[in-house]
Amino acid sequence: MARFTVFLLTAVSVAFLSTAAQALSADEVNAASWSPLEGFASKRPDPMIVKAQALLDRRGFSPGVVDGFDGDNFRKAVSIFRKVEGLGEGDALDEATWRALGGDAEAEVIVNYTVSAEDAAYEFAPGIPPDYAEQAKLKRLGYVSAQEMLAERFHMDTDLLAALNPGVALDVKGANVKVLAAQRPKPQQAMRLDADKRRGLLIVYGANDAVLASFPATIGSERTPTPTGELTVTRVARNPTYHYDPEKNFQQGSNKGRLTLPAGPNNPVGSTWIALSKPTFGIHGSPEPSKIGKTASHGCVRLTNWDAAWLVQMVKPGLIVRFID
Repeated sequence: MARFTVFLLTAVSVAFLSTAAQALSADEVNAASWSPLEGFASKRPDPMIVKAQALLDRRGFSPGVVDGFDGDNFRKAVSIFRKVEGLGEGDALDEATWRALGGDAEAEVIVNYTVSAEDAAYEFAPGIPPDYAEQAKLKRLGYVSAQEMLAERFHMDTDLLAALNPGVALDVKGANVKVLAAQRPKPQQAMRLDADKRRGLLIVYGANDAVLASFPATIGSERTPTPTGELTVTRVARNPTYHYDPEKNFQQGSNKGRLTLPAGPNNPVGSTWIALSKPTFGIHGSPEPSKIGKTASHGCVRLTNWDAAWLVQMVKPGLIVRFID
């Protein structure tokens, strides 16, 4: 989610077409059928890729933000799905993978959503300052726009939401918005989590080593590497506050003292915290879902907020988390 020090609500209450994403219709996505991928050059979301990403997300093989582009996180999801389905190694969306996802048969990937009274009444933050000391002064680190709120709720990139809804007022009660039909299977109890540092993946295993889910993840950095070996889950927290302590973890800017940052989806650990048995380390959400797997973390395992919120339903204290180099 983007950071802004100044944000005009009138500018974000209406979805707009980004220069990075041209208009796209719901019918194009819902009717998409198999065709070979053409590469990375297009600035327009590919209807078939939107559909494939949505179907992977439904199966629990998260592509991160659904954006309609053939990127690394999409290919991570494809590779795990192919392995689970016995379609061979590789990360390419070939015709066999498309068929296994039910691509041609599924006709309701983009659906209508009506903006509710609760949506319209949401108190958007005027902006999220980058400095933690300034964030600590706020009552809540909430969404800064209806576009951000709805994109996260439906697992979408903000540009894709804009492309599907040119000129639509997203913060007006009763507005009809085209969104992803974001639905996932009932969470099953995890028996183990594997954090694959090299691939940037968190894989959830159930009974008999069956893969239950996979998520693209930002896992540590050279400056603040993640642990090695095995840890365990110690506790979980939904809608957590964030306790900043530069003596225990890292120093942000010139902030040398402890700070408590308020809860909210734009909190540094997002909307979910899964604490691990090494102090200050955990698995958590993120205020910037489009950057998952593309930037470094401060040693933790960072997921999109919606992936972390689904994962927390699958874990309990004592669960083993393996860190794989």
